[in-house]
Amino acid sequence: MGITLLQGGESLLADRAISDVVAKFKGATVTILEAGELELGGITDALAPSLFGDARVIVIKEIQDLAAELGEEITAYLEAQDESVELVLWHKGGVKGKALLEKIKKVKPTVVACDVIKKDGEKSDFIRAEFKRLGRTISTEAVQALLDALGSDLRELGAACSQLAADVVGGKMIDDTDVLKFQNGRIETTGFDVADAALDGKRDIALIALRNALATGTDPVLITSALAGSLRTLAKVSGASRGVKSFELAGPLGLAPWQIDKARRQLSKWTPATLAGAVVAVAQADADIKGAAVDPIHSLERAIIAITSRV
Repeated sequence: MGITLLQGGESLLADRAISDVVAKFKGATVTILEAGELELGGITDALAPSLFGDARVIVIKEIQDLAAELGEEITAYLEAQDESVELVLWHKGGVKGKALLEKIKKVKPTVVACDVIKKDGEKSDFIRAEFKRLGRTISTEAVQALLDALGSDLRELGAACSQLAADVVGGKMIDDTDVLKFQNGRIETTGFDVADAALDGKRDIALIALRNALATGTDPVLITSALAGSLRTLAKVSGASRGVKSFELAGPLGLAPWQIDKARRQLSKWTPATLAGAVVAVAQADADIKGAAVDPIHSLERAIIAITSRV
C-alpha cells in the first residue's frame, strides 16, 4: 500500500484527508493513534505484520509531538514497510519533529496539504469549493455573509455550508438572504450588520438583521449609532479622490483601508442628496429611540425603509 503524509495544522482538512484514505481502502482495518497517548513500543506493535496479511490503515496523529524514541519506531518502519499497510502520518507543522518529517519525505509519501486557512480570500475559496463539492452554487454576497458570521472557524464554516446546501431547496443559487435566515436565532448579529445591509440597499436583509440583532440583545441605540457611523464614513470617503489608494487615505480620514474600499463600493449607489436624506432618517430614529416615540423598534424599521428607498 504506502504512506500518506498530512502536513498542516487545519484539523478539518486533516480529518477529511484521513476519511478519504479510509474510503480508498474500503474494507481495511482502521487504527487511529494519538501521539500524546502513545507509549514506547506502541507504534511498533501497531505496525507489526498481520498473521493473515489483512489490509490495514494505520493513522498516527500529530507526530510532531512524538518522543524521540517513538519517532525512531516510525523511522524503523520506513526502512521495512509492510505492503498490506497504508500508514497515514499527520504533522501539524512548525519546527517540532522536523527531523522525523524529513526522514518521512525521503521515502516519497503521498503528501496532502492541510495548512491552516487564515486569509479571508482563502476562506472564500474554501466556501465556494464546499458548495461545488455539494453540487450547489453560492453568490459572492452570501460568501461574505458566511465569513462575517463564522470566519474564524473553518469547521463551523464547513458545517454551515452543508446545512445551507441541505436547507435551501430547489437547486437555486444560495444568496445572502438564505445565509441570514440560517443565522437567525443562532448567530449574534450586530448593528453594523444592519447598517451594511441598509447602505447596500438590501431592505429585506436589513430588516431581518434588525430583528435578529434585537433578539440577540443588541441595544437599539447601538443600531442607530452604527447606521450614523456608516453614513459618516460614506460622507468622508465621498470627498476623497478615487485616484488615491485606500491605504494612503487611511491616515488622513481616520479609517482602515478596508473601510474605505467598502465605502467606495457602496457610494456607487449614493448621491449627496440621498445621503443627506438618510442622515435625517437616522437622526429621527435616534430621537425616537431616546424617548420621542412610543415604539422605538417601529422607528428603526421606518428608518431602514427610508434609507433603502434612497439607494
